[in-house]
Amino acid sequence: MPEHIKKQLLAEIEILEHELSHELPAEIKKAVALGDLSENAEYHMAKQRQTFVDARLGQLKRRMAELSLVNLTNIPKDKVGFGSTVVVYDSTKDEEIVYRLVTSEESDVSKGLISTTSPIGRGLVGKKLGDVATIVTPNGKRALEILKLTTIHDEAGAGGKEDGTAAGAKQ
Repeated sequence: MPEHIKKQLLAEIEILEHELSHELPAEIKKAVALGDLSENAEYHMAKQRQTFVDARLGQLKRRMAELSLVNLTNIPKDKVGFGSTVVVYDSTKDEEIVYRLVTSEESDVSKGLISTTSPIGRGLVGKKLGDVATIVTPNGKRALEILKLTTIHDEAGAGGKEDGTAAGAKQ
């Protein structure tokens, strides 16, 4: 798992755990002291927040567990996978596009960072150089031919560029 994503998730978990164990119990206690709970808006809001924070904590902890299971040795060396930078030719737009497959937390389509769980990401995963991925989007089908592939293993060996693009790839 990328270290900055791990730190980001851990920081949010820490903040929410503090809120759940310290701030919300104090708010609930204060609201209970106001009396009649059936019409006590402060109490109901604090209880709703408590439910939300508890659910969000569960989501974050599950995501941490999922990301910790990512084993880089299981990522293919000759196919598109997590960490790959792919130059594709989009025949519907008649242009070359550079994508880097990242975690959903890192995705930013405007920078070419797409999640492995996005429609384009799912369509590209497992493809090899020269393959054509057919992607179904809200605007119709797109055919993306893989012109260049740099896997996470290639970048680790070559010290990939910091901007996340493959060396020599067109933007």
